[in-house]
Amino acid sequence: MPKLWNDTIEEHRRAVREATITAAAALVADHGITAVTMTGIADKTGIGRATLYKYFSDVDSILLAWHERQVTEHLAQLTEIRDHAKPEKRLPAVLEAYAMMTRHSTGAALADQLHRGQHVQQARRHLHRFVRDLLAESADAGRIRSDVEADELAHFCLHALGAAAGLRSRAAVHRLVTVTLKGLGAVSSTRTT
Repeated sequence: MPKLWNDTIEEHRRAVREATITAAAALVADHGITAVTMTGIADKTGIGRATLYKYFSDVDSILLAWHERQVTEHLAQLTEIRDHAKPEKRLPAVLEAYAMMTRHSTGAALADQLHRGQHVQQARRHLHRFVRDLLAESADAGRIRSDVEADELAHFCLHALGAAAGLRSRAAVHRLVTVTLKGLGAVSSTRTT
């Protein structure tokens, strides 16, 4: 097959896959996880059910692909925030962004269903290393405590900021981040959003 033909087929496959995942996400947002069906996704995308089944075996596999996409996007956003912040603002900026992402994450039912996969374990390890390295950098610069290993502090931060999922306002999330930073021995937090 000519390269152009292969590229066109691959583009079509990506487009179908992305449209399916995006439709599932919209259905979850509009009606909740239990309302998502292959028929609903087919109706929303205009893609036939038989075609959907060529790409995904069931609704759970679509939701898993959506979750993988979200995790990847969140990690990329955190990396961008870190890379664009001044060194002394990196830790507060990343922790606040992570807490806001946690606050806006999917509901408990979806999280319970999707947080079992290997991709989630890999993402958690990646996030842990990312935060650990940021904490080590801050400790080396004297901005946070150095009497506790960065690995332990990363566990502390990620678990503490997980509480953002139950908070109703941005102000409450900011207070949670401030308390977390104070626990790290940070001199002060700077509101980043």
